Amino acid sequence: MTAARPMAAPGHMAVDFEQRVDFDRLRGYRLDRARAALQASECGALLLFDFYNIRYTTQTWIGGALGDKMTRYALLTRSGQPMLWDFGSAARHHRLYSPWLKPEDCHAGMLGLRGAIAPSAGLMESAVRQIKQLLTDAGVADAPVGVDIVEPAFLFEMQRQGLTVVDAQQLMLDARVIKSPDEIMLLTQAAAMVDGVYQDIAEALKPGIRENEIVALANKRLYEMGSDQVEAINAVSGERCNPHPHNFSDRLIRPGDQAFFDIIHSFNGYRTCYYRTFSVGSATTSQRDAYTKAREWMDAAIDAVKPGVGTDEVAAVWPRAEEFGFASEMDAFGLQFGHGLGLGLHERPIISRLNSMIEPVELRAGMVFALETYCPASDGFSAARIEEEIVVTEEGPRILTLFPAHELFIANAY
Repeated sequence: MTAARPMAAPGHMAVDFEQRVDFDRLRGYRLDRARAALQASECGALLLFDFYNIRYTTQTWIGGALGDKMTRYALLTRSGQPMLWDFGSAARHHRLYSPWLKPEDCHAGMLGLRGAIAPSAGLMESAVRQIKQLLTDAGVADAPVGVDIVEPAFLFEMQRQGLTVVDAQQLMLDARVIKSPDEIMLLTQAAAMVDGVYQDIAEALKPGIRENEIVALANKRLYEMGSDQVEAINAVSGERCNPHPHNFSDRLIRPGDQAFFDIIHSFNGYRTCYYRTFSVGSATTSQRDAYTKAREWMDAAIDAVKPGVGTDEVAAVWPRAEEFGFASEMDAFGLQFGHGLGLGLHERPIISRLNSMIEPVELRAGMVFALETYCPASDGFSAARIEEEIVVTEEGPRILTLFPAHELFIANAY
């Protein structure tokens, strides 16, 4: 039997001699999925503020510093093309460089920068009035409007002007859950970039280097390789490993430390969440045992992945919270964990004993998610953390994260 070919991570640019990412096809796929979700709903239109939903439907992006300001938004009606409101100069740029959008559908917009401009200035009132007229023009003024995330003041203004608002985030997350071959290739390329960064970390991980220096190294290398956003780097070592703090510090790495890292970045919008654990120079029996358990839990979860399996069946192979030192599944959430990857870091499915036993989701081919395990060591302060990114195929799971992780990696052994 011929072994399956590796998932392709062919490079950053299109070429004439290989089929790589087809961005026109990608844009069409995403908009078609959003439209299908809208058509299947009660909504007459979707009003989107979530940065990732805006990118999914309009195929536009501006700097991440504006991503949490709640001032960009997009409107998709049942019969129309996507309309976008953006910072004025960005809207002008879209008219020049985003020909899949009609120029007249790229508007300058401003709602208040999360309240810095008070609602009493009238920006929200005029924006809702304009949206109402567009809904009337599209013949859907009497239907509910689906909204994904929203500032309370904007929601109140929509209600004051007589609009019925319902939840669109569920619709959009369902639309985004099945990845196209182009999306999977971008996710694979993003993971391949982190493969290389972990090689750099393994070589640099010596006594005397600080956690923040590893973070700086990872950021530099990712941007050099073409990352469009390094969202976060966790760097956790020594006594900081247990409990897991989910951040980094200026702690000096010391001989014999166990250290783990999580690299979260995006390539053309598609994200990684990719942990690896190292020991520095040498490892104790306690550290090795913790790693072995974390690996066993990871392998059991991967083995459970195939189309038709419920996320409760995957979560069931992981230990209960009480078995690794936590009082409840809420206290342990995010440690034995799975989450969808795509334009967002935490998409569907979310796999955990906290939620999957109550409301399991059926795995389907085309889903892409990360699986994470965590095992505290018996020494009371070390811990092992492993994460693998998985594509669900008809034949079973395919792994995107290839830096060695089947055994505890001893960096710069002595």
